Amino acid sequence: MMINLPEMKTITKKIIIIILFSSFAWFTYGQPDANGILHQIDENLSSENRIFESSMTIHGRRASRTITSRSYVEGDKKSFTEYLSPPREQGTKMLKLENQLWIYSPSTDRTIQISGHMLRQSVMGSDLSYEDMMDDRKLTETYNAVVSGSEEFDGRTTWILELTARVDDVAYATRKLWVDKERFVPLKEELFAKSGQLLKRSVLSDVVQIEGRWFPKTIVYKDMLKQGDGTEFKVTDIKFNQDIPDYIFTKASLKM
Repeated sequence: MMINLPEMKTITKKIIIIILFSSFAWFTYGQPDANGILHQIDENLSSENRIFESSMTIHGRRASRTITSRSYVEGDKKSFTEYLSPPREQGTKMLKLENQLWIYSPSTDRTIQISGHMLRQSVMGSDLSYEDMMDDRKLTETYNAVVSGSEEFDGRTTWILELTARVDDVAYATRKLWVDKERFVPLKEELFAKSGQLLKRSVLSDVVQIEGRWFPKTIVYKDMLKQGDGTEFKVTDIKFNQDIPDYIFTKASLKM
């Protein structure tokens, strides 16, 4: 059967329309909902409260040192941390209530409040700032997200999410996350200033399932503006949705 030129043009146009429609449909429906992914991350990493023990190994230019602690966290408003070792840090305590932070030092028997520009200071020489430790809000409450691509990282397929702050009181204007497609846990994160400068990078690993949620037990933080090989934060024990006595989250508990 012979196809004349007008019929060939008509068929060609139909094929082009089908291809364009298919491409549009994939772009519209094939891409995941970025804010839905953020919700899944929050479901994994957030909880009404939790109690955990951890070690923080600070890799300095000349040597490394490890600090252990026990923390109590209630939502994103209250937290209490007691440092257990080494002897030099033992007995140091931190209390967060809303947007206020106090630190008790046993060597001086004094409690001081950390505020303003002091919140940007390093916690015990680590790559974490007090500001990092203060903000425990859900990502869905503080950022809008778009999916910018897909990539393999550490043997896992990930969605790449670009986050833009939706509130003013955050330390980082934008963030970039590599999120495990199957477990909805970030495996890598980059934090940026308003200027676009990369401030910090973190790599998350040792992802395990705890009480029905996926949770990374090890995070390596790197402050890109300071020397050293980063800080390894490792959760050694964690329990979610525990009964925490009210007195824990009081200033009196700092000297107990």
